[in-house]
Amino acid sequence: MPEPSGAFVAGMEDIIEVYHLPSDPTIPTLCFDEYGLALTADTHEPLPPRPGDVAKQDYEYSREGSCTLFGAFEPHTGRRIIQVCERRTRREFAHVIKALLTEHYPEATRVRLVLDNLNIHTPGALYEHLPAAEARALARRIEWHFTPKHGSWLNMQEIEWAVLKRQVFKHQRLATQAAVEQAVIAWAVERTQRRVRVDWRFTVEDARLTMHTCYPIPERCPDTRSKS
Repeated sequence: MPEPSGAFVAGMEDIIEVYHLPSDPTIPTLCFDEYGLALTADTHEPLPPRPGDVAKQDYEYSREGSCTLFGAFEPHTGRRIIQVCERRTRREFAHVIKALLTEHYPEATRVRLVLDNLNIHTPGALYEHLPAAEARALARRIEWHFTPKHGSWLNMQEIEWAVLKRQVFKHQRLATQAAVEQAVIAWAVERTQRRVRVDWRFTVEDARLTMHTCYPIPERCPDTRSKS
């Protein structure tokens, strides 16, 4: 549990209120995050399944580098967008945001972007790697909502990473960036087509009651004792 902090509760309540705003295709809410993945290859050929026996994979593997997944999840519609890059720098962030707004959400007047306070997550990254006029046009369409320190659980893209890890990465080794792209994009398309969404029910009122110790001046808990 985080220590009592005005910054924490202010950021938490802001994110929670964003999640309870009504769905609006012209102002979509997107949860955005990155996931670093080690590329690995089998050192011994896996044994395929046989009648009465499961497939077998040796515990040894070789490291083949790494890549970074940039993911955006729209909780209201269940839409998922994942882009795989070699690195995680301000340059990649700028170009992923550009693609998100111009290719995937060109009709949106504004995008509510929920993300953490990583040092690459700034409007300045757009100006550093895109022409000024283009950077300004993109920045004006973004409504930034940062999760507070110790508040990564507020970003629903974190849930998506957990599911991806369990459903894809746990069962296979991926040795190249191309293999990762093929696997994760197929996964994202399938979940999007099934419209798998998150029903966020946690409210500000819930936070003030159940997480009252995180507030510098806690809300008074209701007296639930029976009165005679």
